[in-house]
Amino acid sequence: MSAFRPKYITFDCYGTLTNFQMAQMARKLFPGRVAPADMEGFVESFRGYRLDEVLGDWKPYKEVVRNAVERTCKRWNVEFREADGEEIYEAVPTWGPHPDVTEPLTRIGGEIPLVILSNADNSQIHQNVKRLGAPFAHVFTAEDANAYKPRLQAFEYMLDQLGCGPEDCMHVSSSFRYDQMSAYDLGFGARVWVARGHEPECPRYATHVIKDIGGLPAVVGL
Repeated sequence: MSAFRPKYITFDCYGTLTNFQMAQMARKLFPGRVAPADMEGFVESFRGYRLDEVLGDWKPYKEVVRNAVERTCKRWNVEFREADGEEIYEAVPTWGPHPDVTEPLTRIGGEIPLVILSNADNSQIHQNVKRLGAPFAHVFTAEDANAYKPRLQAFEYMLDQLGCGPEDCMHVSSSFRYDQMSAYDLGFGARVWVARGHEPECPRYATHVIKDIGGLPAVVGL
């Protein structure tokens, strides 16, 4: 497929650019309460409840994390402690990028404006973006949009702020469930899936597949 030069390249942040460590945090906090044989199932339940928590009306991300932890504990008949959600939430701004992120984005950012749309609070995301070390033109959050991805409202807010249509943009994410399916439904001009291993591939929803951000410059002809 020939290179597509969008007006903007829009990105998911957590998981795609930032090394999102929710699973690692669960493995760190719960080994005394969750049997080793159950830990991966517990982690997967935590992943599912986080998604479910963002499908309704917007609420602070701290509540998303707290509720997902509580519901996971209930599902696995594990003691829930308020401190668990607090520790996970407070850790998020300390997480840095995957090692393949900074150089390619710095190279692309000199040619095409880079934009983040993140399921984050404004109090968190800017610390993570600073750690990416790349020139982002705009950073939008679920708090700004009053809606979380995968809700289309979040993407529509970003497009309204950018003053362009979805066909003018390329969206880059490692998640089909949070990002690529919504970008497909809205008609983004290109949709690049980063195969980080979080989810199985669903080729219908992506126009390009790359193994890491190092493959992105070639997608836009750089």
